[in-house]
Amino acid sequence: MLKTGNEHLQSLRDGRVVYIGSEKVDDVTTHPAFRNGARSIAGIYDMKAADPRFSFKEGKERYSAYFLRAKTREDLLKRTQLHRAIADMSHGLLGRSPDHVSSFVTGMAMNAAVFGEFEKNLLNYYEHMRREDVYGVYAVIPPQAARNPEFYQKQNLPVPTLRVVREDDAGVVISGMKMLATGAVFANEIWIGNLIPLAPNQLAESITCAIPVNSPGVALWSRKPFERHAPCEFENPLAWRFDETDSMVMCENVSVPWEKVFVHMDAVLAREIYIKTPGHCYGNHQSNVRFHSKMELIVGLASKIAQASGASEVPAVREVLGRFAALEAALGAMIAGQLQDAEDWPEGFKTFNRRYMYAALNWCTESHSQIIDALRELCGGGIFQMPADITVMHDPALRQQFETYWQTPQLAAVERMKLYKLAWDLIGSEFAGRHQQYEKFYAGASFIVRNHSFREAPWAQFHKVVDDLMAGYDIPEIDNVRKAA
Repeated sequence: MLKTGNEHLQSLRDGRVVYIGSEKVDDVTTHPAFRNGARSIAGIYDMKAADPRFSFKEGKERYSAYFLRAKTREDLLKRTQLHRAIADMSHGLLGRSPDHVSSFVTGMAMNAAVFGEFEKNLLNYYEHMRREDVYGVYAVIPPQAARNPEFYQKQNLPVPTLRVVREDDAGVVISGMKMLATGAVFANEIWIGNLIPLAPNQLAESITCAIPVNSPGVALWSRKPFERHAPCEFENPLAWRFDETDSMVMCENVSVPWEKVFVHMDAVLAREIYIKTPGHCYGNHQSNVRFHSKMELIVGLASKIAQASGASEVPAVREVLGRFAALEAALGAMIAGQLQDAEDWPEGFKTFNRRYMYAALNWCTESHSQIIDALRELCGGGIFQMPADITVMHDPALRQQFETYWQTPQLAAVERMKLYKLAWDLIGSEFAGRHQQYEKFYAGASFIVRNHSFREAPWAQFHKVVDDLMAGYDIPEIDNVRKAA
């Protein structure tokens, strides 16, 4: 079943508990901190429901294409095309859009035997997600404070990381915190899990399950919402409608039925479910595509900024723009390669090339800060020459002065201000600062991202190149060595 945007908005009015500081939010679809973000998500649902290219039919039902378990390269392309359409709607600024976690679960459902005794649960959950067109997000990292459990033991305090506190015939009960549920205020369900390896004795913490956002005992503690402080789209064109928010997930004695449990009391399996199935690859292919949409915005904005001041004719600036264009093309090529060299894995299915996907993931996390800094240099001080806000246009005298003195040969004053407002929301505002941090860590710390490439690299093949080369020559006669010397 394909949901519409209105149906998704209605599903968010379900009694969920969301806090902004001490303020409890009654309805995220109407609250000034979240309403435009909620509409952006609703727009995604309307877009894919209206275009048959973005869904597939199985039996008598039609499902969103990001639930497609690919068996051919064409299937993979269909998935990529929907990822691209979704990413383009937000210019890559909604990182955890509805196609992200859905891709993880879809990839897991391609090799569900990895889940052992919970295999059927995982397959049933996949069916539930695609049938109801569920928007799922995840919270798969322990709170940073939990890295020192001895502190809590000495203080006779509970360790904050989420864990199973008891179980019975109906299921398990979980309590504690998980981070960082990006998009959770707009989602239907939260996947609780562990992307970071656990210690062998962290059995209670190994729980992997799914919970509705409005489950009794669940509360979302939102970071500062940027949309709330965006007075209008002109002043903050990105924060105004693309702040997906991030939340700590607080659970107090939350009951999870056994059918929604996927890993329990197995610290190793809790992480292996992501890498022994295509889940991690499917989910992060979406991340690659999403970043590419963002790169297109950055490259276009860089060129427009240079044109606005006439600097685009300066050879050194053209070199910078050429580098931007080359970087965007390189990422596009890495994404295309994931399709071209797709893998036949697991048996009977197709998966994006994992090595190319992880290379792109590493490229994105390493490159974003440098790219944004280069865009910042192109902007120069022009951003700070603009009036405080666009209300100058409502005073006739100020308007005349503004339109006269702030124009350039290339651009009228209002259009120039509009351009710089957009640039600032991408490089300098609080919204921009969040994205600077987000792009560094959305796939984990850099050493975690690079470890994926280390794990997937064909080291035996690389070693063979060296060994074969060295095998072509042997110890020379001593006279030959002396002659050469």
